[in-house]
Amino acid sequence: MNHNQYYVYILTNRSNKTLYIGFTNDLRRRVLEHKKKLVEGFTKKYYLNKLIYFEKYLEMADAQKRERQLKNWHRDWKLNLIKENNSDFQDLSEGWYDDIDKIN
Repeated sequence: MNHNQYYVYILTNRSNKTLYIGFTNDLRRRVLEHKKKLVEGFTKKYYLNKLIYFEKYLEMADAQKRERQLKNWHRDWKLNLIKENNSDFQDLSEGWYDDIDKIN
């Protein structure tokens, strides 16, 4: 992934009940941090480590603005956005880390 890009992303848990919205310049690294529970707080407490939606931006300000916008949306709006792109709530990061144990 290009580090000159920014990502707004949505995570959920196994039951797809709780949503978390964040932004980063390295989506693969950030999702891995959530999966390994390296991020203290809300995502760790509620086991939010399943990537179900993301958008790319070239400018950090645009990504931050979109993150704030999505956080202010009603839950149904967020769910509709996700369903338009990922109707089965599949983990979009599936397969990203298959070789991670071979690295170290």
